[in-house]
Amino acid sequence: MAEKLKKFIPTKDITLFRSCLVSAEYPGIESSTMYVFDKLGIEYEINRNQSCCTGLGHYYDIFDELSTTALGARNFHHAIASGHKHHVPMCATCYAILKNAAKTLNEKDEVREEINKSFRENGLEHLEYHKGDIDPVDDITHVVDILYYFKDKLPKYKKVDLSNIKIATHHGCHYCKVHYNDTIGGVRDPKIIDEICEAMGISTIGWYNHKTLTCGCGFRQRYANRDLSLEVSEDKFESLYEEEVDVLVVMCPNCHLQFDRYEHVIQKQTGHKHHMAVLNIAQLVALYMGADPYKILGIQTHTTNVEPILDKLKIPYNPEEDYLHVKE
Repeated sequence: MAEKLKKFIPTKDITLFRSCLVSAEYPGIESSTMYVFDKLGIEYEINRNQSCCTGLGHYYDIFDELSTTALGARNFHHAIASGHKHHVPMCATCYAILKNAAKTLNEKDEVREEINKSFRENGLEHLEYHKGDIDPVDDITHVVDILYYFKDKLPKYKKVDLSNIKIATHHGCHYCKVHYNDTIGGVRDPKIIDEICEAMGISTIGWYNHKTLTCGCGFRQRYANRDLSLEVSEDKFESLYEEEVDVLVVMCPNCHLQFDRYEHVIQKQTGHKHHMAVLNIAQLVALYMGADPYKILGIQTHTTNVEPILDKLKIPYNPEEDYLHVKE
């Protein structure tokens, strides 16, 4: 499939870009991504010098664009210095922010010089960004793109049959709608996650009402306009409940949080009783490869229980393991 993509997909020299929401809310996304990458022989590193992309702060107007771009330049330097310039974020917002930062640094000479001047004035000359250091298309790729590139090889690593569950997909808006020219699998009817699932022998429901609707979080909207946020989410849930979906597969931790943490709130409002778990695509692939649901997928951090799905798939698990409970 690689030759048909018309887009460079890195398989080595990768910085797996950490996400604040992944680390704080769903660390199993990171461990699942690493598990899958290790199985596929993808060479990557976690750079301990990496800072946040500022996405949440940027969209809350806490970080201005100049500060966000300067932090992008800093992150780019550390990746290049380590020999792992290809950024692969696990978060759709990190993906969009990093691409914007690279594009701004390459195209706006006055912004680049202002940032470099600030670095020099503060004894940080080594962080200076040079035009073209990072290609926003080839050097910044979402994890989902990597999984798509390898999708035809996934059956080789199959350990668990996932065909017995009904799956719907939700594609992050910051992946599909911000840099749509770089998007694989379409933007009007996005299918990249669906095609990864199908390669593993899992038939998704494909198109459904509100498939392209945002998750509803809108960053600040989740907290500043909660009723509006949940109204949008409710429309999405109604469509998914009509389809009697077992698992909603996502690619962004912000969407994951909105669907997983607020499902019980939506159900309280609507009276729905249908159970629908939420998994990141990397978690689903790791499960397919035989990863431990707790130690790798980290399902104990989810609000909506994933165990009913494991039961349906006849995947054994032990909820009494020491790592799930603090000893008295």
